[in-house]
Amino acid sequence: MPELSVCVEMVFKGAPFTERISLAAAAGADAVEFWGWRDKDLDAVANACDEHDLNVAAMLGSDVPLTDPTRTSEARRSMRDSIETAARLGCSTLIITVGQEQADIDHPTQRDAIVDSLESVAPDAADASVTLAVEPLNTAVDHPGYFLESSAEGYDIVDTIGDSNVKLLFDVYHQQITEGNVIANMTSHLDHIGYVHIADVPGRHEPGTGELDYGNILPTLAAAGYDGYIGCEFSPEGDDAAAVSDCRAILNG
Repeated sequence: MPELSVCVEMVFKGAPFTERISLAAAAGADAVEFWGWRDKDLDAVANACDEHDLNVAAMLGSDVPLTDPTRTSEARRSMRDSIETAARLGCSTLIITVGQEQADIDHPTQRDAIVDSLESVAPDAADASVTLAVEPLNTAVDHPGYFLESSAEGYDIVDTIGDSNVKLLFDVYHQQITEGNVIANMTSHLDHIGYVHIADVPGRHEPGTGELDYGNILPTLAAAGYDGYIGCEFSPEGDDAAAVSDCRAILNG
């Protein structure tokens, strides 16, 4: 059975940061996630998670573009710092956004730079029991100029690396905008997927506010054998706690 994580960068953001963890727990979450870790009071985060019996499911793994071959060493250092921090927090997944397309570098060279960086740090991730989850993003609405759009290319990068600690983060919101066919694109590649994010389209609000049928998507994903985290990475249009509780209800059937 998948577990439910709440992105406290987007949900409960009207509350002080560590208070969002208690609110997520009260709404039925199993874990929390956030984006950058360098600006967070990690001891306070850890204490709040311990108090409310929640895991830290994910956080960002690099603040350096992997697409720029001239910054490969810097990107590796950034990811290794994140791996060490994740291990300290008991965080199981690092979200790897690969960065913007480099205008003066051809696509294959940028892809090779991504692969080289991830291959280099994959043993460190394995030693720390951390999964590196590479995330495609949509360029049509939210992230113009981002390098990696399609799940197909993401799966190919994961295949090329061939390491069990490097997977894909399948964000249903982003991939609905980019390519659609989200159920088939997930269930036919379950062995590639290390994490799932959810939000509805359009607007990136909670399930039930747009065109996606999460009452079908999530049970189908679970029935196909996915047992990782489902991350609530949306900006609630209604009540935050109700939005999380409704996702919990969908997962519980």
